[in-house]
Amino acid sequence: MVAPNGTKECSLLLAKASNEEQEKSIGNQAGGRVSFFLHTDDFWRDYEKLKTRGINIIRPAGEMDYGTVAVFEDLYGNKWDLIQPNETNKSIIA
Repeated sequence: MVAPNGTKECSLLLAKASNEEQEKSIGNQAGGRVSFFLHTDDFWRDYEKLKTRGINIIRPAGEMDYGTVAVFEDLYGNKWDLIQPNETNKSIIA
């Protein structure tokens, strides 16, 4: 289990594949779609940090109706949205 420091409300259970069939799905658990959303209070700070650390950016930063977003890939091929919701949509996306 991983969770933000000091919180009990939010966590992820990380599990290793236990057989060959499960291993075939690594990196494709969401069928090629974004499966995780990382909210930030400073999009450009965190976006630049991802880039300088060599993180694979799948879709560069852009402004959408709901906020500023970019798609990146983790070490296992999972796609993530880095997102800073705009003021109008903070309560909808949060």
